[in-house]
Amino acid sequence: MPNKPNFFIIGAAKAGTTSLYKYLDQHPGIYFSPIKEPNYFSVDITPESFKSDYRKQTEMAGDKYFNTKPLRELHLSFVRNETHYFQLFEAVRDETAIGECSTTYLFSDEAAKKIHEFNRDSKIIAILRNPVERAFSHYLMALRFGYSTKSFKAAIEEDLNQKEKGWGISKLYLELGLYNQQLKRYFKTFNPHQIRVYLNEDLNNNPQQIISDICQFLEIEPININPEEKYNVAKIPKSRMLNKFLYQSGLGMSLIKFLPDRWKHKLKEVYFSQEEVPMLLPNDRNYLLDFYQEDIMATAELTGRDLSAWLS
Repeated sequence: MPNKPNFFIIGAAKAGTTSLYKYLDQHPGIYFSPIKEPNYFSVDITPESFKSDYRKQTEMAGDKYFNTKPLRELHLSFVRNETHYFQLFEAVRDETAIGECSTTYLFSDEAAKKIHEFNRDSKIIAILRNPVERAFSHYLMALRFGYSTKSFKAAIEEDLNQKEKGWGISKLYLELGLYNQQLKRYFKTFNPHQIRVYLNEDLNNNPQQIISDICQFLEIEPININPEEKYNVAKIPKSRMLNKFLYQSGLGMSLIKFLPDRWKHKLKEVYFSQEEVPMLLPNDRNYLLDFYQEDIMATAELTGRDLSAWLS
């Protein structure tokens, strides 16, 4: 019988899932899919409908990828073939916690139901970030990958007014932070004892405590982590127009894929600037607080977490 994943990190996007994944991946008792985000259960998100700029950033793993063993590590794809999905877990040996980390699963209307049909004993892990900060971090990522060259306020207004909406179709800067309805699908589908909801600020302030709690949740021995490790630190390209050309043409992804790691590191030092990262303006923060207030209160009630700091 093929190995089945038994836990899923479902998001939220830009809320610390990569850090969580990197910390947990150090554990000898945990096996993660070589594709960090296979997005197999978000069946309502169709890559065929993606806008061209997002499609160029997404490597679709097909027969060529799965026929080359061992499977190459890949950040993100949209696996739609059942045989391919089970191949992601063929290399499991003695690990008892088998998982993957797809941030579409929180946003998807279908993923909770599909995961439950696949393995009703699955354990679900979500990490949430203040939706105001999450939206701004999402915007910084859009600047980095050339999806936008506008100011934050102009970018979110443009996206809100876009007629076609959806993952890979519009940016969803604000929609991805509306956690209540997204989480409700999981609380309706799974026993609450199968769900853990963490906060990004807790992961930043005490990552060891969070990882120890997750180990207990997954019924594996706790491990010590290096809390100094930082992942996905915001960086902005020194030339936004050059960056937009590189990524929208697909050249940027080609460089990332084929350059040796030592050259990637040197290129990043020259290409990106942390000093020029924009700051979230007070007026923009207040605008987003008004937008999210009701949903934050509903999310607090659903999860039993004190989210009052997000409203200040």
